[in-house]
Amino acid sequence: MSKKPPQGEMPFLDHLEELRMRLFWALGTLVVCMLVAFAIVWNLDVIGVLAAPIEPFLNGGKLVYTHPADAVSIVLKVSFGLGLVAASPVIVYQIWAFLSPALHRHEKRVLIPVLGGAVFLFAAGVYLCIEFVLPAMFGVLLSFQSESLQQMITASDYFSFTVTMCLAFGGTFQLPIVILALTALGLVTPTGLGKYRRHAAVGSFLVASIITPGDLLLMTLMLGVPLYGLYEVSIVLSWFVHRARVKRAAAGTIGKAAA
Repeated sequence: MSKKPPQGEMPFLDHLEELRMRLFWALGTLVVCMLVAFAIVWNLDVIGVLAAPIEPFLNGGKLVYTHPADAVSIVLKVSFGLGLVAASPVIVYQIWAFLSPALHRHEKRVLIPVLGGAVFLFAAGVYLCIEFVLPAMFGVLLSFQSESLQQMITASDYFSFTVTMCLAFGGTFQLPIVILALTALGLVTPTGLGKYRRHAAVGSFLVASIITPGDLLLMTLMLGVPLYGLYEVSIVLSWFVHRARVKRAAAGTIGKAAA
């Protein structure tokens, strides 16, 4: 006789079917959002908004392109980025819906604010990158000029650089909430995080050197320093979460002893 799966558990093939449906809805939403974003970029001056950080350094000129398909390629890249941001709530929900049956009740309570916070922090990192980091970076990079050189920045290179930096900052700004989630689930502790400060410092600059474009030390510093600073902030926040978790565990132990 074949054994039936325990009550509440889903067979493996059903898991695969659910995963397929979750991926279908996530990818379908992304495609729809990309199409809507394409229409917005095509009809509104979204490119002009993204080009704002470098405009003060173009001496009254404009970004140029050297290939006939560059303009279309840039619009598609921007549409993909905006579509991904717009579809992220649905994608996050699909991830949560797939993982939630395997989680305990207290873990479910942690997962929802963690995923929502990750989306918020990603948007905050992108905003700070466009408003503050990129103008400061261009101000330094474009100050190294010579009378023998003429500045001619192509739109393709600029938007590739900008998108890479925005994604990098958006990703790094999720570090605190990821560490908070791991602390709430009991996978890391503030004491353990503190012991690895030197490793985190080296890792921050190593990651920054890999994901930032070019080989200038300035770019590595402008991402590596905030990344390590977020790690230090995460340790402080982790301490509060860990203390609350220890208190709940102690209260539960006392309650069981009293019963």
